[in-house]
Amino acid sequence: MLTTYLIIMLIGQYTHDLDPKKRLTLPSKWRSDLGKKVVVTNGLDTSLFIFPIKEWQIVAQRLSQSGFGNKDTRDFNRFILGNAFETDVDAAGRIVIPETLKAFAKLSNKVVLAGMHSRVEIWDEDAWKNITTKVNGEADALASKLSELGII
Repeated sequence: MLTTYLIIMLIGQYTHDLDPKKRLTLPSKWRSDLGKKVVVTNGLDTSLFIFPIKEWQIVAQRLSQSGFGNKDTRDFNRFILGNAFETDVDAAGRIVIPETLKAFAKLSNKVVLAGMHSRVEIWDEDAWKNITTKVNGEADALASKLSELGII
């Protein structure tokens, strides 16, 4: 069986406004990779994740194949799959962030969209500044750990 992988490259960061109708404009550079329909769900570290629909199908399949005998697996599936919303990208390149996800990520009017290769993370601007300050201070130690694992 031939496995086909979606090759996209979502990188960089962009600051955008979340309008009063909870609409968020996606960076024009990413729109062709994201497509006309995306999935928005809870992310980690109080962020949200946006997946192109084809990437989401891969993620959802992997999670659903993880079994339901383990409580941690069930809980993580509830966290990611149970909070996922499929949404259309409108003609202006905007998506609507559901209120439950906006509340989960504590989003204010200013948000940062950060490309993470095959997904986008959405952060409240202040939370993004805090997490990047922390990560920047730990970059050398993180690189050492990843090197020990053979990742870099």
